[in-house]
Amino acid sequence: MFSSFFIKRPIFATVLAVIIVLAGLITVTTLPVAQFPNITPPTVMVMASYPGADAATVARTVATPIEEQVNGVEGMLYMSSNCSEGFYQLTITFEDGTDIDEAAVEVQNRIAQADATLPEAAHSSNTHSRPTAPSRPPGSSET
Repeated sequence: MFSSFFIKRPIFATVLAVIIVLAGLITVTTLPVAQFPNITPPTVMVMASYPGADAATVARTVATPIEEQVNGVEGMLYMSSNCSEGFYQLTITFEDGTDIDEAAVEVQNRIAQADATLPEAAHSSNTHSRPTAPSRPPGSSET
């Protein structure tokens, strides 16, 4: 019964459909758009060098003390490391929303605590940390 009204008046039905589409297009521009979430969580990368040491020695004398100190940093999700000949790299991944600058300072403080147990050639002058901010999808902005 309701549909027969529009079947008998096709011009009215078309005009009404056009008005609904235009109203929708106008209101789409006023709808709030949620920000895109971070694609990758914030990370801090720690790099150390121990010239002349093989990978096993780097793992035992450099990686173990640093990882023991860094373990438990507030907001840390996990950490992964890589030892090679004379080189050590640790990547600490933090929860979304963690202030990356504060996390980097906390990691650097913990590395300073481990510095006393590191070999002479791998002291803090050869150990550096670098924060990596989370990335966003292309075309998104932080507003």
